[in-house]
Amino acid sequence: MKKQLDRLDRRLISLLGQDGRMSPRVLADHLEISQPTVNSRIKSLIKEGILKISGLIDTFKADNFITVIVAIQMEDDKQLDEKLEQISQLEEVHCAYAVTGRYDIFVEVVLTEGMDELYQFMTSRLPSLGGIRSSESFVVMRTKKKWTLMPKKASGWDEK
Repeated sequence: MKKQLDRLDRRLISLLGQDGRMSPRVLADHLEISQPTVNSRIKSLIKEGILKISGLIDTFKADNFITVIVAIQMEDDKQLDEKLEQISQLEEVHCAYAVTGRYDIFVEVVLTEGMDELYQFMTSRLPSLGGIRSSESFVVMRTKKKWTLMPKKASGWDEK
């Protein structure tokens, strides 16, 4: 069930979106509420899975990143939820959307090893999931107001 965000939650999230490192004291001052209220609201939003505070990167200001939008047509619409979940679990996938229109799924992919990695993703990783009728890739040439999570592979951490 979706939670209805009140005006305070929306303002709090907006401030954190501007600067995720803003202290609870500064947030409380901006929102004209107490610091314990700020802490409680943040804790609740995180617990409910509504808010996640993360470090983001502008992939167009860092070297060797490619962002690609992949449009996918499914063989069987009844598998949409299952395929959306499978695709979203691929390491290169930043986000996967079920959409209306000619395609069934749009996928935002962030790559760190150039066109060879895109080729491998499009010809091997994605088709290995099965159930895909066709796909089309669109390399993003420029973007505005787009921050992205650092791909795990590029972070230098071996997550276990």
